[in-house]
Amino acid sequence: MATDNWKNTVVVTSSLFVARGFEALLAEASEFRVNAILTDLSKSNMNRLGNIDADIILIDPGVSGADAGKNLRLTISEYTDVPVVALLTTLQGEEVLKQFDAAVSIFDHTQTVIKKLRETLAMRQDMPKAEGEELTAREKEILICVAKGMLNKEIADLYNLSIYTVITHRKNITRKTGIKTVAGLTVYALLNNLIDMGSVE
Repeated sequence: MATDNWKNTVVVTSSLFVARGFEALLAEASEFRVNAILTDLSKSNMNRLGNIDADIILIDPGVSGADAGKNLRLTISEYTDVPVVALLTTLQGEEVLKQFDAAVSIFDHTQTVIKKLRETLAMRQDMPKAEGEELTAREKEILICVAKGMLNKEIADLYNLSIYTVITHRKNITRKTGIKTVAGLTVYALLNNLIDMGSVE
């Protein structure tokens, strides 16, 4: 399969052994490729995540740096809006699993993993496309905040919105612009004169 048809995948796990195993498994299918492995959820890695061109993220819910009481999916949505799949290396409760778009296990057969990843991406692609559609005034305000480096909670507090409303607006911005990363949205905001270089952190 041509490399431009590959789906870029980020694997987030403390175990390099597990990460390399999934990298080899995905390479066998010639459909997905691992273009980044992150071994923890440090601030620098989360910022890096926001700048990686990814189509899907596989994350071990037990990765170091993950706060047990914190919704991992919400945390990741601060940095990127791509589907997030739980990469299960141990048993996880239902509350943890429902944070994610899907889940795969280290015990799953290759075809099962690929099928789940395809289905997760297909669900996202089934969302109505609106590229070229104008951003609403509120979406532009939120885009400006994202470009300035603000987190969802900060944006929610600024505009007196729920964090879920902010996430919905961000998904709409991504759908309309076709841009998935914070860095890409920042460039978009600059090119469309929504912000100037002095506003960017």
